Amino acid sequence: MERGALMAGNSQRRGAVRRTGKGPTVGSGGRGRRALAGKGPTPKAEDRVYHKAYKAKQAAEGRRAARPKRPSGTGGAEWVAGRNPVLEALRAGIPVTSVYVAEGIDRDDRVREVFRICAEQSLPMLQATRGELDRLTGGAVHQGLAIKLPDYEYAHPADLLDRALSAPGVPLVVMLDRVTDPRNLGAIIRSAAAFGAAGVVIPERRSAQLTAAAWKSSAGAAARLPVARATNLTRVLDEYAAAGFQIIGLAGEGSTDIAEVPGADGPVVLVVGSEGEGLQRLIRDHCDVLASIPIVASVESLNAGVAAGIALYEISRARG
Repeated sequence: MERGALMAGNSQRRGAVRRTGKGPTVGSGGRGRRALAGKGPTPKAEDRVYHKAYKAKQAAEGRRAARPKRPSGTGGAEWVAGRNPVLEALRAGIPVTSVYVAEGIDRDDRVREVFRICAEQSLPMLQATRGELDRLTGGAVHQGLAIKLPDYEYAHPADLLDRALSAPGVPLVVMLDRVTDPRNLGAIIRSAAAFGAAGVVIPERRSAQLTAAAWKSSAGAAARLPVARATNLTRVLDEYAAAGFQIIGLAGEGSTDIAEVPGADGPVVLVVGSEGEGLQRLIRDHCDVLASIPIVASVESLNAGVAAGIALYEISRARG
């Protein structure tokens, strides 16, 4: 065997031969830079389409999308659940989108009357499983009966202003500042309709909305009298004042008796405050006069719905 056969670099094995060029090989000239570059941080497991965490995330999102939205009380549809509440709502003439009945429901007198009212008024009746009713009503005790109310279409304060100015008679509008009890809202709507008001203005936030309880308390007046919803009550008061309305705030500590308010025979916005706190300071500052209802000292205050009814009666009397 030749001596050179054992020397390094003389091996005949493939890949073991040292290749030499015109100069030393320093690098690839950038040809391998892209291969050497990193691909960034590893994606989260829930973002990798082949990972079980991704499939679990997609399934959860699908369930959330399919879940019915609970009514917020801000103009969306509302559900009334339970045999007595459903029957009372139908008796009160509350507008109904559809009536849901559980499969195999036992028919007592209330259920039979619900069926009779639905037949007389041609209300659509849909059958559902009890599980579906649980899901639709958000887990309420429905006793196999539920009704869905339609979305209430609120008016715009500017449209209500035009309606008040164009209607026959002296314009009258009622505005509510944080009245949160829907039964008070319904009672005030009923009184406003009874004494010739053009409509009612409520704030979008921190206020009762047109729920089933408000519909029922209004005794049908909510279907005839427009209710406007405002994002900013003080701005609306400015607009009405500029149109010639006198702003009368109803406050327990008001210095003027509601029966003696000057100018009540002209265009008026009657502002009624919340049940507990009354009128906000900014609302008070926008009132032309703060009026009160005289009561005996042993009674701290009046319910907002009752107070509004009395004030509207006195304004009506001032107009002859």
